[in-house]
Amino acid sequence: MAGVKGRSGGARPNSGGVRPGAGRKKKEPSPPVKQDDGKDMLRLLQDVALGKTDATALQVRAAIAAVQYTHTKRHDGGKKDDAADKAKQAAAGRFAAGAAPQLVVNNR
Repeated sequence: MAGVKGRSGGARPNSGGVRPGAGRKKKEPSPPVKQDDGKDMLRLLQDVALGKTDATALQVRAAIAAVQYTHTKRHDGGKKDDAADKAKQAAAGRFAAGAAPQLVVNNR
């Protein structure tokens, strides 16, 4: 059909279909990471960063997700929490609130 986009005009032998070699290339699966204790994800991430261990992208992402539960960062608590803790410690000493007055009732 002449004039229609996407249509080849007749009986050409290679008109349409799958081209050989087209598309994404297949990835080779990499071997899993061997680790002696299998529990310390921070050490695994450090070894990957230093080039001591080869790991897949999926394994690195899983280690990053797991290390957040075992090693907390300073900002997880927050600056306000730190300031509140310091204020409580200061208030417990010299600047502590005085005792409430005793209510004594004599019913004689």
